Amino acid sequence: MKGAGLSSSMRRWIQAVVWGLLLAVLPVARAEDSHVLVLGRISDDPAAHYDQLKALLDYVVPRMREVGITEGRVLMARDAQQMASYLRRGRVDWVTETASTAVQLQKRAGARLLLLTERGGVSRYHTVFFARRGGPVRTLQDLRGRTLALQSTASTSAYMVPMTTLLEAGLEPEILLSPGDLPSAGRVGYLFARSELNITVWVQKRLVDAGAISNLDWSDPDRMPPAFKADLEVFHETPAYPRALELVRADLRPEVEARLREVLLEAAADPEAGQALKLFFDTSRFLPLDQELERALDGLRAGVARVRAEVE
Repeated sequence: MKGAGLSSSMRRWIQAVVWGLLLAVLPVARAEDSHVLVLGRISDDPAAHYDQLKALLDYVVPRMREVGITEGRVLMARDAQQMASYLRRGRVDWVTETASTAVQLQKRAGARLLLLTERGGVSRYHTVFFARRGGPVRTLQDLRGRTLALQSTASTSAYMVPMTTLLEAGLEPEILLSPGDLPSAGRVGYLFARSELNITVWVQKRLVDAGAISNLDWSDPDRMPPAFKADLEVFHETPAYPRALELVRADLRPEVEARLREVLLEAAADPEAGQALKLFFDTSRFLPLDQELERALDGLRAGVARVRAEVE
């Protein structure tokens, strides 16, 4: 796996160096740069994500000239707190993010939802909880006193939604330091495996009792190898939620917001956009918001607030 030979301290040092270099060389838009459209994303790998973002930005900007946009820039943040600051200060105009991060940016920075993003032909997905086939974990309640592997706090499908699900089921999550730790009586011990493949391996090797990932990852042989999947089974599935969302800052000029929405909605039908959309996290098209999406986000919004208050 990528970075397997590096210690965690070395990885953090490398990431800090990359962030420093990017911040030193990339121009940052100011509030007075009304001709500049700044696309932002929260990233732990800014060097890799830059080209993915810039490709779509280079497609969009020439189609925004009628509203005064003549230049595009990319600005990435380390976490939601930093991105919220960028949005409030007018340093970022447009953000692409997962659903749970999107609702946090709405709350923290007043960001407005622009469009639903369909990736790889999928606009909505859900979380699956899985365990060893024929084992003792058959329902959510069976997780009491057992262990659950998640990805990281940045994940919607493999952290925020599973946490919300546990709380709604009346279960009490308790963070653990390693797979060898045990939770307090009656609680659900959870720990972070850092990747979906690691979650799969930990469950299959009985290092933990269960795992939670998206249904897309459950069907992906790179994250759920068929040889491992034969030993595992899904015991709970959550309702669906948006795959990804596009947002804009609260005080973006209305004409810029309207034109950006129009360009993105039309992109899937434009052959010139094909490569840019593919690079943009395998985006197949952008879709307008609807009532079903708003209901899903209302539930996620309440869940995020509860996780922040009761778990973190």
